[in-house]
Amino acid sequence: MNDNKRNIMFRLRDVMGATGRCKASIYDLIKRGLLTPPVKIGERASGWPSWEIEKIVAAQISGKSEGVIKTLVSDLVKDRETAFVGN
Repeated sequence: MNDNKRNIMFRLRDVMGATGRCKASIYDLIKRGLLTPPVKIGERASGWPSWEIEKIVAAQISGKSEGVIKTLVSDLVKDRETAFVGN
């Protein structure tokens, strides 16, 4: 894993605060490919790696297009698959 990634999981309330969006809007963004889906962190709990949300918010702040953000989201999801290989 990249050393500049903080090992912090955001819960839904944290994601809502970071994005300024309500719960329904968060799940709409996920459906549209503009936000990474949550990962299971327990039997009845899900969360988002904080660095994913931070990168997406930074892209939005810098005015990136929806197409660029969709590519970023896709890349972040792919990175999950290799983040801990060999660790």
